[in-house]
Amino acid sequence: MTRLLRNLTGLLVFFLLWEGFVRAGFVNALFLPPPTIVFARLFELLGDPVFIGHIIASALAWLIAMLIAVVVAVPAGLLLGSVAWLRDSTKVIVELLRPIPSVALIPLVLLVIGGGPEAKITLAVYAAVWPILFNTIYAMSEIDPVLTETARSYGTSKTRMLSSVALPHAAPFIFTGIRMSSAIALILVVSTEFVAGASKGIGQFLVSVSEGAGRMDLVLAGTVIAGLLGYLSNEGLERLGRRLFRWSTVDREAVK
Repeated sequence: MTRLLRNLTGLLVFFLLWEGFVRAGFVNALFLPPPTIVFARLFELLGDPVFIGHIIASALAWLIAMLIAVVVAVPAGLLLGSVAWLRDSTKVIVELLRPIPSVALIPLVLLVIGGGPEAKITLAVYAAVWPILFNTIYAMSEIDPVLTETARSYGTSKTRMLSSVALPHAAPFIFTGIRMSSAIALILVVSTEFVAGASKGIGQFLVSVSEGAGRMDLVLAGTVIAGLLGYLSNEGLERLGRRLFRWSTVDREAVK
């Protein structure tokens, strides 16, 4: 049985248990609609251009946030991983900022840059930077000294050392950090849309349908879409990582 088939089997069992639990009357179907109703609403929503606009808004914000996070975190990680005194002098500020939940920064971000798409992108970047940064720093510290000494003995320049020795070694670790950040960034985008009241996005859709009549079938349909986006991004990155770094076991061992 392939891994995908095993995953789908587990998902099917989960939905069957959910359906049976609700149909048996253990919970009010008004509060927790069964999956047959949720997926019926989901297919209806997928034909609605407004809902598709919400999905595109969230996916685009996630993609922009991930690109910015990679551009910021990878060079910073390479620099901090290569220069010991710089890593030591910035350790306190990094360890001080890293544990701060991005959601706690929502009021500050709204005051400073407003409530447009920039707010959710900024918060997603803030949350996504750390796994990439730390994986890059860790990768730099794990380079085999024999490799660097051998390269130095042949008179390899620092630039060539970085491109030919450090980056190929660090790439699988960096990619694992990107994969971990992918889910975090999506959570932040949807959470910010939900909490900060964005004009578009899956989070904004969830707010609008949960108010008033409290359409839980629509709420769960929107939640399933957010989960599906997260699954597809993780699955896509995992497959890409296996193709790019077949020689490495880092990604397979780090996040399963």
